[in-house]
Amino acid sequence: MSDEPQQQNGDADPPGWAPRDLPADAAAPGPAPEGDRAEAADGTAPKKPGKAKRPKRTGWRRLIPTWRMVLGGVLLIALILIGGFIAGYQLVDIPAANASATAQSNVYLYADGTVIARDGDVNRENIKLAQVPRTVQHAVLAAEDRDFYSERAVDVKAMFRAGWNTLTGKGKQGGSTITQQYVKNYYLGQEQTVVRKIKEFFISIKLNREQSKDQILEGYLNTSYFGRNAYGIQAAAQAYYGKDIGDVTTAQGAYLASLLNAPSAYDVVAHPENKAAAVARWNYVLDGMVKEKWLGPAERAAMTFPVPGPVKPANSLSGQRGYIVKAVEDYLVGNDILDEKTLATRGYRITTTLQKKKQDALIEAVEDKVMSKTDDDRAPDRNVRVGGASIDPADGHVVAMYGGIDYTRQYVNNATRRDYQVGSTFKPFVFTSAVANDSTTQDGRRITPSTIYDGTNKRMVEGPDGPTGYDPANEDDRSYGPITVSTATDKSVNAVYAQMAEDVGPEKVRQTAIDLGIPKDTSDLTPTPSIALGVATASVLDMTEAYATLAAHGKHGAHVLVSKVTKDGENVTLPDRTVKQAVSREAADTTTSILQSVVEGGTGTAARGAGRPAAGKTGTAEEDRAAWFAGYTPDLATVIAVMGQDPDTGAQKSLYGALGLPRINGGGAPAETWAQYTGAALKATPAQDFDLDVEEDTGDTALPTAESTAPGDTGRRTPSATPRRTPRTTPSRTPSAPRTTPGTTDNPAGGTGDGGADTGGGDGGDTGGGDGGDIGGFLEGPRGTRAPSTRP
Repeated sequence: MSDEPQQQNGDADPPGWAPRDLPADAAAPGPAPEGDRAEAADGTAPKKPGKAKRPKRTGWRRLIPTWRMVLGGVLLIALILIGGFIAGYQLVDIPAANASATAQSNVYLYADGTVIARDGDVNRENIKLAQVPRTVQHAVLAAEDRDFYSERAVDVKAMFRAGWNTLTGKGKQGGSTITQQYVKNYYLGQEQTVVRKIKEFFISIKLNREQSKDQILEGYLNTSYFGRNAYGIQAAAQAYYGKDIGDVTTAQGAYLASLLNAPSAYDVVAHPENKAAAVARWNYVLDGMVKEKWLGPAERAAMTFPVPGPVKPANSLSGQRGYIVKAVEDYLVGNDILDEKTLATRGYRITTTLQKKKQDALIEAVEDKVMSKTDDDRAPDRNVRVGGASIDPADGHVVAMYGGIDYTRQYVNNATRRDYQVGSTFKPFVFTSAVANDSTTQDGRRITPSTIYDGTNKRMVEGPDGPTGYDPANEDDRSYGPITVSTATDKSVNAVYAQMAEDVGPEKVRQTAIDLGIPKDTSDLTPTPSIALGVATASVLDMTEAYATLAAHGKHGAHVLVSKVTKDGENVTLPDRTVKQAVSREAADTTTSILQSVVEGGTGTAARGAGRPAAGKTGTAEEDRAAWFAGYTPDLATVIAVMGQDPDTGAQKSLYGALGLPRINGGGAPAETWAQYTGAALKATPAQDFDLDVEEDTGDTALPTAESTAPGDTGRRTPSATPRRTPRTTPSRTPSAPRTTPGTTDNPAGGTGDGGADTGGGDGGDTGGGDGGDIGGFLEGPRGTRAPSTRP
C-alpha cells in the first residue's frame, strides 16, 4: 500500500498531491488507535473528528445554479404569480359598458378641413339568444370557439400560442375565447395593449362566474361587428339577406359566422375578388359543424354558397361620400394604420388628401361628358359605369376620386375595383421596360421610338427559338406593314407590341409594371407576350399611380389617401412614404415623349382640350367592356374609365350602343372627360412643359430581312455603339384646338380622336385619328389567338 495520502473516495491521488484542507502533520485517514479512543488523562471525553468542508466551486461550475437556487427561484416565481393573480382578481372589477356600445361617428375631411362625410349611424338591434336558430349558434361556435361550452373563460394555452406565433412572424393569431372577445367588445376596446389584455383576462374570469354561457354568447352575438355597418347578428341578417335572424338558413348563418373573421374582406358583393377566400372560410365553418356533430354530412353536402344581397347603405353616404369613406377605410386597413374592428369603434377624425375643388371638377366632368348623355330609354345606357382617379406626381396624393353615380345605388367603387381589363393603356409599360432594360429586337436592333417593327395583322410572335404560337390580330384585321414604335403607339398596333413584349422578355415587362405601381397580385398579369395587350385587371387607381410614376420621371412612391388621423386629440401614427427610382429617368421620359405624340396626333387627340402639354394613352377592354384614357401633365396624372356592367346581375357588358354611339372608345368619352377635368383642376396654375431627358434614337431602324428573322435563327447582333441618351427639353407650347386630319372626323358619332375613321367605328384612322383602320377604326385590346397561358 502506498504511503501517499488517499482521496476521500479512496482513490489514490497523483504523486506529489498534498491535501489543502488538513494540517501538514495530520495523520493519514484510517481507524483511530486504541489510545485515542480512551479518555484523556484529565478525564475529558475525546474530541470527535470535525466534518470535512465542502470544496469551493471554481471555474465554469460557479455559473450553474444549485438545485437549492433553482427550487427557490421557482417557488419565488410561483408566489409572485399567485400573489399577482389574487391582487388582479381583487383589484379588477367588471366595468360598465364601454363607449363602443354607443359608438361615435368617424368624421372624414377634405384636405382643407371641409367635412366629406360622417358614418355615425350605428346599425344595431339587440335580441335574445332564443331568437337565434340553434344551427346559427353552432355555426358561430364552429367559426370562433368550438369548445366554448366546456372550456374555462380564458384559454391560457391558446393565448401563449397566439403570442408566440405573432412574435415568430407567423402573423397575428387569435387566442381569445368567445368570453374574452365579448369582454373586449362590450367592456373594454380593441386596443392592442398589455394593460387591456390583463384587464380582459381578469374580467373574463369574473364574468364567467357571474353569467351563464348562454348569457355570454348572447352578449357576444349582439356586440360583434359583421361589416356593412352592422353591429350584432340581427343587424347582419338584415344587412346581408334582408331578413330577421330567425329566418336565416344554416348556409346563410355559416356565412354570417364567417364574416366575424374578416367582416368587409369577406363581403363578396363589395369585394368580388375575395370570393374564393370567403367561400373557403364558409366551408371551414360547415366542416367544423360536421366534425362537432352539429350538422349531418348529407345535409352539409347539399349546401351551396348563399350569395348575399346588394348593399343598402345609409343615405348619409349617398353620392360620392360612400365611395370615399369605403376607399379610406380600405386604405387604413390595407396599410396597417387601423384594423377594421378598431375603426368600427368610431371616434376617429380622418383628414384625406382629396381636394374639394378638384373633386367637384371631376364629378362635373363625368356628368357633362358621360352621364348627361345617357338615356333611360336606351337599354345599353343602363350598363354605363364610370371610374376616375387623379394623383399629384410630386407627392403621390390622391386629389380626386370618382367611384360611381351614387353609393346608395351603385355600391362597388369603380375607381378601386380590380376586375376590368386595362386594354392598351398597358402598352406604355412595355416600351418603358424596353428602354429600362436596354432591350433589342430579335435581330439585335435597339428598341427606340423610331425602331421599325412589322405591323402585319396576325403576325406570329417570334421568340429566340422561333415561332411562339401567338399571333394577335389587329382591330378589323388591318395590316400596317413596316411601322415605327412611335407610330405603332399612336395607332396601338397589337402585332407590334406583342412582339416587343417578347423581345424585352415578358417577365421583365411584368416586373416593370410592378415597379411603376401595378400590384404584383393583379389578375392576369401573366408573363407572356399577351401581357402587352392589357389583359391584366388593375384598378383605375392602380393605373393612375403607375402613370404618375412616369410623370415623376420614373420615381415611384405608393399613393397617399390619408394625411392625418386623430382620436381624442391624439395622433395616430401614419407610415412614411418611401420614394425610389423605379425605372431610369431616360426610360420614363422617353415613354412620355411617345405618349405626347398619342395626344398630339394619335388616338388621344381629345385630351388636347385640356389646353395643357399632355401625354396619354387610350385603351379598350376585350369585347368593348371598358374604355380607358390614362394621361398626365407634368403636375397631374389622371385616369378615366367607362365600364359596362349589368345593374341586375353584376355581369360585365359590352358598351356597344351606349351614349348613342356605335361603340365607346378611350379617345371618346374617357379622353373628353379627362380633358375637361384636367383643364378645370389646373385652371389656377400656370401651364408647365415637360422637361424630358430622352433616349437618343438609333440610326439602325431598317426592318430586318426575312432571313434574319427566320424561325430558329434569332439573328442577334451587337447593337451599334452610338451615344445612348441626349437630354432634351420639350419646346414650350400650348396646344391648339384639336385638329382634323384627312380621313378622320371629329363628330360625336365617330368619336373624337379615339374613333376617327371615316365611319367612326373605333380607335383609329390612318393619320392619327385613333387605333385603327380606314373602315371601322382600330380598337386596341387582346384580340386574335390568345397564348395558352394568358387565361386559366
